[in-house]
Amino acid sequence: MRSLYCGDLNETHLDQQVSVCGWVHRRRDHGGVIFLDLRDRNGIIQVVVDPDTPEAFATADQCRSEYVLQVQGRVRLRPEGTENANMPTGKVELLGKQVTLLNTSETPPFQLDEFANVGEDVRLKYRFVDLRRPEMQEKLRFRSKVTHKIRNYLEEQGFLDIETPILTRATPEGARDYLVPSRTHEGCFFALPQSPQLFKQLLMVAGFDRYYQIAKCFRDEDLRADRQPEFTQIDLEASFVDEEDIMGIAEGMARELFQALKGVDLGQFPRLPYAQAMSRFGSDKPDLRIPLELVDVDDLMAQVDFKVFSGPAKDPKGRVAALKVPQGAHLSRKQIDDYTKFVGIYGAKGLAWIKVNERAKGLEGLQSPIVKFMEAVIEPLLERLDAQDGDIIFFGADQAKIVNEALGALRCKLGEDLNLYTCDWAPLWVVDFPMFEEDKDGRLSALHHPFTAPSCSAQALEAEPAQALSRAYDMVLNGVELGGGSIRIHDQQMQAAVFRILGIDAQEQQEKFGFLLDALKLGAPPHGGLAFGLDRLVMLMTGARSIREVIAFPKTQSAACVLTDAPGEVNNQQLKDLHIRLRAKAQVEG
Repeated sequence: MRSLYCGDLNETHLDQQVSVCGWVHRRRDHGGVIFLDLRDRNGIIQVVVDPDTPEAFATADQCRSEYVLQVQGRVRLRPEGTENANMPTGKVELLGKQVTLLNTSETPPFQLDEFANVGEDVRLKYRFVDLRRPEMQEKLRFRSKVTHKIRNYLEEQGFLDIETPILTRATPEGARDYLVPSRTHEGCFFALPQSPQLFKQLLMVAGFDRYYQIAKCFRDEDLRADRQPEFTQIDLEASFVDEEDIMGIAEGMARELFQALKGVDLGQFPRLPYAQAMSRFGSDKPDLRIPLELVDVDDLMAQVDFKVFSGPAKDPKGRVAALKVPQGAHLSRKQIDDYTKFVGIYGAKGLAWIKVNERAKGLEGLQSPIVKFMEAVIEPLLERLDAQDGDIIFFGADQAKIVNEALGALRCKLGEDLNLYTCDWAPLWVVDFPMFEEDKDGRLSALHHPFTAPSCSAQALEAEPAQALSRAYDMVLNGVELGGGSIRIHDQQMQAAVFRILGIDAQEQQEKFGFLLDALKLGAPPHGGLAFGLDRLVMLMTGARSIREVIAFPKTQSAACVLTDAPGEVNNQQLKDLHIRLRAKAQVEG
């Protein structure tokens, strides 16, 4: 039916008789000659049908947007002056001799050209139409190229593609599981995997040495632009390796992808300890394209009478930090108020600021509602920040976590709003993460997951767990965490120690992780790995604003599929087969 794709036609096909198939992108009638822009997954070709072929002309005359056609004809050059330099096929056209209508189409719910402006909810409802748009076709074609390159790279590195189960048991990995009731085991549930973590570790114990998988994973969590309830991981694990081995493999893969598909040399990947990342950038995934940094001023603010600053400065869990924006004093009061509302999203109670108009004039050269509270420390403050005329300084004062999140986010927003980027791509590794983090009640939880190896002995870990560092590493690009991993615990005693610190007693350890602990007793090799978020990676590489733009059939931000109207109710017989009874919905008072 088809000899070539529409988008593949070019000058090498001149005077050839070809057959193409596709959808009518546009139809134009120019004085008795009909022009059809015919579109398939590879692009668009202009088809010309004239009255010399009456049957073809009659069919072309009845065609409308999104009709499905087969066109047979001769490839020829476009007349001089009518070439389209914006199209790969823009120098040629197809003189249609036979036009076959394969199917009609109702008027589509929205235009499919680049000028269409339609809400995402409508696009997702009619995703099968939305995916016809050249922009979407190109993104999914690009995604396919990425996975192809990844497979080739990892297999050249000796990795084996091995699938792991989708139906497994619930394990604590930081998010809620999607549960699947069992028909054959009454009252029991499978869980969809948040990652293949434990199975890939078992593959290392089994001696497969190097494993990879492009795996579907599921997490029942609150959604953002870069989150989905089901997502795709590039998952890998290797035995007899250390941190540098795994990071070297992952770094090589990223470099090869960007060089081959974007023509970009990512250059060196600097290493940044977690503590420095939080201190300097307020984030464990800093965007190094932005030259702004947070500066600690706790020691200075502890001296002032202004309790908004002195309180957090004297609190062991508090922080007072400053963020200088060179030549940012032009920001209006409205802009500053908007930034104040923005940091409020992250729990900040306000956003103090100082404009440095003329530093040589001392206090008179500064503009701020808080300067009067800071007279004693203003000069050493300006000196520490190397403040110059025309700068603005923002302050965060609160619990360290709130200050980091608020000023870290503000730093990124200022970088975007003021176009402060110094380069296009800025990769790095964040290393030396803490093993554990403390919640508001003082309980410890694993910062990554409980199978991450610590940098110290089991005795030192149990003696001072809050001070222990892990052998974890995250790859970050332009402020986005592309992938994270660690060297794993391969010693059963160390794994049991971590579980104890997390409050998982021996009985619960055996109940939930007995199969892993048994495996670690039977010759588990040193091993480690990493998982990339494929959706995030493709989002970055294509310049998309959301991972929904690079997934064929994504869910909405409420974890629903408006295309298939899922999740949906099931009938009573299905529930009965699964030994499930639904509670009656609460009656609405009224």
